[in-house]
Amino acid sequence: MAVSTGRRLITFALVGSALAMAAACGAPTDESSAASSSSTGSTCEAATLPTVKAGTLTVATDKPAYGPWFQDDDPANGKGYESAVAYAIADKLGFAKEKVTWVVAPFNTVIAPGQKSFDFDLNQVSITDDRKKAVDFSSGYYDVRQTVVSFKGSKLDGKTTVADLKGAKLGAQVGTTSYAAATDQIKPDAKVAVYDSNDLAVQALKNRQIDGIVVDLPTAFYMTGAQLDDGVIVGQLPSASSSPEQFGAVLDKGSKLTACVTQAVDALRADGTLTRLVDQWLSTQGAPELK
Repeated sequence: MAVSTGRRLITFALVGSALAMAAACGAPTDESSAASSSSTGSTCEAATLPTVKAGTLTVATDKPAYGPWFQDDDPANGKGYESAVAYAIADKLGFAKEKVTWVVAPFNTVIAPGQKSFDFDLNQVSITDDRKKAVDFSSGYYDVRQTVVSFKGSKLDGKTTVADLKGAKLGAQVGTTSYAAATDQIKPDAKVAVYDSNDLAVQALKNRQIDGIVVDLPTAFYMTGAQLDDGVIVGQLPSASSSPEQFGAVLDKGSKLTACVTQAVDALRADGTLTRLVDQWLSTQGAPELK
């Protein structure tokens, strides 16, 4: 993954939008740290689930809650990709919208060891082996994609295919999956410029020393929303791995809800809900998929 992902390995200040993809992209593949959903059976019912507050599903996220994951800094309104996914999970578990309560949980506390004050958290948290030592994850509800960022009026603005990018001067942070995507997937005619940090790449783009930057999508949101006055997301690169980086719902280590939340996420993937929500809240917001 890019150094700045893992949900906000950068701290978001503002954020833009994006993401279009087919079921293999928007709806994630089976990457789960949780128990198999087949072991849950009929136990995944609201009346029997051991939630932190009886009869209520408590969902956490950070504050401010940025778009396109949430809208208007109000997770409870059901608008934005993660807000919509949370309510979809709740519905699969048998909780009506009015039985869902939102609480604030800073990112660093979510992934730290220790008992949680919520049932699960949706906060753009990437599933990693290291984090699995401290918390449980559901199966992935979102596949992170590599994305090309540029500026309005650039030679890349409006391009729709990967082939359209070959003549561009691109930059990426050294040692990241973004750099690998720029070199191996786009294969530009000019050597990809390497930067020690994404901030330096942004400055180079502002100075028009490069035409675009390759970063993961969450970082692209941050760049276009907070760092670039005229920034645009040109588009997302096709998924290059059968095991993509994924965001998962975070639960207490050993939570009795982990398998049930995983079962719900898997069902949302299977019935096309995740893909539909990607289309609704991400792909129509400014980051089309490059062909």
